[in-house]
Amino acid sequence: MKIKINSLVIITLIFYLVGFPSVAAKSAGHIRKPAYAGSFYPADRSDLIQRIQQFDHQAKTTPVQPPAHTSLKILIMPHAGYIYSGLTAAHSSLVLRQYQFDKVVLLGPDHRVGFKGGAISDSIAYETPLGQIKLHDEAAALRQRSNLFQAIPASDRLEHSLEVVLPFLQFYLKEFELIPIVLGREDINRYADAIDPLLGHKTLLVVSSDLSHYLSYAEAVAKDQKTIQAILNLDDGKLSRLENAACGKIPIRIALNLARRHGWQPILLHYSNSGDTAGGRSRVVGYAAIAFYGGTTMQDPMESPQQLNNHQGQVLLKIARQTIAGRLGIKSVDVDSNELRDMAFQDRRGTFVTLTIDGQLRGCIGNLDATESLLSGVQRNAINAAFHDPRFNALDAEDFDKVDIEISILTEPQPLKYRNSKDLLNKLRVNVDGVILRKGQHSATFLPQVWDQLPHPKQFLSHLCVKAGLAADAWKKQDIDISTYQVQYFEEDK
Repeated sequence: MKIKINSLVIITLIFYLVGFPSVAAKSAGHIRKPAYAGSFYPADRSDLIQRIQQFDHQAKTTPVQPPAHTSLKILIMPHAGYIYSGLTAAHSSLVLRQYQFDKVVLLGPDHRVGFKGGAISDSIAYETPLGQIKLHDEAAALRQRSNLFQAIPASDRLEHSLEVVLPFLQFYLKEFELIPIVLGREDINRYADAIDPLLGHKTLLVVSSDLSHYLSYAEAVAKDQKTIQAILNLDDGKLSRLENAACGKIPIRIALNLARRHGWQPILLHYSNSGDTAGGRSRVVGYAAIAFYGGTTMQDPMESPQQLNNHQGQVLLKIARQTIAGRLGIKSVDVDSNELRDMAFQDRRGTFVTLTIDGQLRGCIGNLDATESLLSGVQRNAINAAFHDPRFNALDAEDFDKVDIEISILTEPQPLKYRNSKDLLNKLRVNVDGVILRKGQHSATFLPQVWDQLPHPKQFLSHLCVKAGLAADAWKKQDIDISTYQVQYFEEDK
């Protein structure tokens, strides 16, 4: 009888383990398996590595100079299929290195379910063809201590915005633990308050987002330029008002909130849209890679000047308007004298002042070299744009009431080395680079904003040659000197 009882116990245990595997698996913790391998990106490990390496090789030709004496804090990456957004995502290679971070907080938008608050997976790991990524203990702790977050199995199973960026992070960082958060509707400050304590020296905040969706190529470029500039200016108000700006607008706005809290500054790594990569141009989706830098170490502003925030930009715009009004002898906006003491305005930078009326150019004058302070440069170029641009009559009081002012602040121009005209076309970054063209006594420049009107590199260069007084195809020759620069620009708040 005793033998029969033991046999029955053994049989019962075997039946229990075989018949109810989900109970045993749950006690051990489940792994979130890849749902989009084989569609958004290759499912085979070697094919996936090869694809990322190909994008990486292309991305490494892009010159990017991160701010000195600071560290990477936030990275915005796209999450479309790799044939469309992989090149832009691979520009993360310009700022990431092996074992740089031991924790990644990954924010993505909800595309699939529809919910309020944030969804945090209750799995123990995420898996991709490159291996498993363990979830950090703080993922579960965040769910437990805040009613803002919960596990939503349908989101965990269906959402692609987190999964698609993970192979790039695995490829570049190698090892890290993950806090995956899919974000629904909720107050941005509440989100930022909850996420802020997770951040530290060895933590990277990654935001997964594409930009505009299904506009024509030209419309997308124009819309995306406004979105990118709002991000670079940390202008959450402007970003929040833009329609069809980004599917990940909520996580981006959280990033801007945190960047303003800590004084982190963004730089654009790359922009493209699906019309540049693998799709047609009638309905495109935009992509950007943007890195935010900060830290407590002071840096020489002459060595790596900081981006201005939107408030500082608006002060400079008021100064430009006040300066023009003063020359016309009319009353205009007042500028608080205390604001003029901002040391950022003493940085020596190249500046341009652009005037438009009803969207049409009315004057544009600037200096490429960093020979004077931002304050004096804006004042001088405002006068020159209004009264000394040889293409236009001097501005009068009637036109002054109609004019819109824009200020562009330049990085130091850098020579662009290229082998031939084809290589030149490949190296120019649409919507990113301002271009200086020189041949002998002939020279001209186009600000990056000109890409809005001339979105194709061949067309851009041909018009620039004509502006310099050269033949339209002069850029195809080997004796043309090309330099590039980037700008941060500000428009007047309405």
